Amino acid sequence: MAPAPSAPDPRRTLGALVLVGIGLMAAVDEVVFHQLLRWHHFYDLSTPAGGIVSDGLLHAAELVALVSGGFLVADLRRRGAFAPAWAWAGFFVGAGGFQTFDGVIDHKLLRVHQVRYGVDLLPYDLAWIGAGLALLAVGGALWMRARAHDAPAQA
Repeated sequence: MAPAPSAPDPRRTLGALVLVGIGLMAAVDEVVFHQLLRWHHFYDLSTPAGGIVSDGLLHAAELVALVSGGFLVADLRRRGAFAPAWAWAGFFVGAGGFQTFDGVIDHKLLRVHQVRYGVDLLPYDLAWIGAGLALLAVGGALWMRARAHDAPAQA
């Protein structure tokens, strides 16, 4: 027996899709840049085997984020509490947050890896961090739009 529909839950929808966005962007990074192009590993300050292990740990974390987010979305939809406008905002904030965090914290501050080695890093860093900021900007705009859409209902 399905539960009675409840009101949309923007906060939980946003959180669930932030997890999905983080997981999906981490998966794209890991599959494309770590496996297919082999430009770097998650942790390049070790042996090649250590780099592979670090990629496996990143893969496990991205799967946890994707599966957890997916279950949260399924529960929201089952209860009739899924808020689509907030979902898109959460997805883009999660994806952009991961990309920006990776570019600024992992690449520049911690220096655990770079986008690519043996090249001028500036264009790669600008593209990597710029893509993250662009995704965050889209997420922020969608967040503001969702808030404006829900504002009359809250008044």
